[in-house]
Amino acid sequence: MTTANLLMLIAIIIYLAGMIAIGWMYSKRTSNVGDFYLGGRKLGPLTTAMSAEASDMSSWLLLGLPGVAYISGIADAAWTAIGLAVGTYLNWLIVAKRIRAYTAHVNAITVPDFFSKRYHDKRNLLSCIAALVIIIFFVPYTASGFAACGKLFKSLFGLDYTAAMLLSAVVIVGYTVLGGFMAASMTDLIQSIVMTIALIVVFAFGISAAGGLGAVMENARALPGYLKLTQSYGIAGNAASPYGFLTIASTLAWGLGYFGMPHVLLRFMAIGDAQKLKLSRRVASVWVVISMAAAVMIGVVGNALSKVGAVESFTTSSEAETIIIRIADLIASHGWLAALVGGMILAGILAATMSTADSQLLAASSSVSQNLFRDFLHIRMSKRTEMVLARGSVVVISIIAAFIAADPNSSVFNIVSFAWAGFGAAFGPVVLLALFWRRSNQAGALAGMVAGGAMVFIWKYLVRPLGGAWNIYELLPAFIIACAVNVLVSLLTPAPGKAVTDEFDAVKAKY
Repeated sequence: MTTANLLMLIAIIIYLAGMIAIGWMYSKRTSNVGDFYLGGRKLGPLTTAMSAEASDMSSWLLLGLPGVAYISGIADAAWTAIGLAVGTYLNWLIVAKRIRAYTAHVNAITVPDFFSKRYHDKRNLLSCIAALVIIIFFVPYTASGFAACGKLFKSLFGLDYTAAMLLSAVVIVGYTVLGGFMAASMTDLIQSIVMTIALIVVFAFGISAAGGLGAVMENARALPGYLKLTQSYGIAGNAASPYGFLTIASTLAWGLGYFGMPHVLLRFMAIGDAQKLKLSRRVASVWVVISMAAAVMIGVVGNALSKVGAVESFTTSSEAETIIIRIADLIASHGWLAALVGGMILAGILAATMSTADSQLLAASSSVSQNLFRDFLHIRMSKRTEMVLARGSVVVISIIAAFIAADPNSSVFNIVSFAWAGFGAAFGPVVLLALFWRRSNQAGALAGMVAGGAMVFIWKYLVRPLGGAWNIYELLPAFIIACAVNVLVSLLTPAPGKAVTDEFDAVKAKY
């Protein structure tokens, strides 16, 4: 291991130790499952904003998005970013305040818990199905985060992949088990800052190493369709291909996913003062726009760096997703101080991965301990036993995810896009109709949730491979079908009872 690599590793170890310390600090303030899963609804506006976005962005912001821009130009990456930016703003604008009020009114501490209490589902069937959806989509998503950490350490330091992946998993599990939601939220705030610094440093250094902004743009303009929003660059044939209206609409549909993201919705539910959500919305929206724009441009800059030979050239998406790691390694070759900066950038990649993995673990754990064991199976437990089960669920789910993470070769962008579609289609329509449609009922919510989740699999593996007009992102058709099924079944079945509608009216009157 070179001196530069050793200094980078030291910087990362210091960062990881800091995350564990935060978990230990918040373990003293976590006395019940309400604190563990929702922080006692005491989150501040800045922490709410930045932890929501850090947990949302995950490693795809620093790996997936630059990789897509590097390999195929700005169209795919830019339309994805635009869809996500609009979705972020709308989610904060129309969902955040109402779901905070509704969940507080019915005393719900998880998203599945909200579904059951919203419709007075005494059998907790909604909660059970929602919990299964969370487990199905979050466990492999968490595994991809563990794998990303393992690949990072292996590629740069020559460490054994399995050992590096397991070490990263232990750190994430450690501070999550110790401090629960508040530890995850506070570490997410720190991680969002580290991610921001990493993006800025990599972007600025990359432009300089490529010969300036003029050289970067000259390289991009020389590649057919690379800078077009209506064309996509094909690296294999060095040619452009059309990026039509249907593909643009399909890509923009990424924004629909926000309405169903459990780890983002939990941040809305946890803020201490609902009146501060306006400030949180502004902070979150600005950060998302700036960070995604920087990530897309890093892919463009990275392509120029390959052109001048500063970093190797990549021909596949999975290889291109390492561009920011290669730039960090290049920075580290400029002396001991630069090596520490390079270590900080790699810590930013870890931060992006960890900030999502901890939130996913909490959401999946709450689904097991609260929604399956307590609500659906009606297993009565003391507060102490509930805490043991909550923490134990995090550990067990992490072990399963670690086994799944044995294959490090999958694309971060592709894994995230599939899980995003799953939550967006299964939960998004249910959340929106539960919050804003008085006539929606339990049967409609259940049918819509099942239809949305199932259609993601059907479209992804049976319809989309047909190609042509069928080759659109599975979230869009699945979301539309889930909405239609929810509304249709609600209208064809008995209206909700007076207690349900009175509760809806009481929450609505607070606005």
